[in-house]
Amino acid sequence: MIQRAADVLFDVPDEMHEEIILLIDAVTHDARTRAPDLAAAFGEWCWLVYTVHGDVVEVLDVGCAR
Repeated sequence: MIQRAADVLFDVPDEMHEEIILLIDAVTHDARTRAPDLAAAFGEWCWLVYTVHGDVVEVLDVGCAR
């Protein structure tokens, strides 16, 4: 997941990197949200769509409003 997250960061403005990293960190530590279907997390400017497979969080989409 770390490499995929790093690859995504190349596609967004530099000032959005920290917010995306915080979103990814938040969903990996959220023990309550373990739905096998799609879920989403939203920050002030960015979002990510993910799904959980056991202990693995798969980030399916990430983006930022510009």
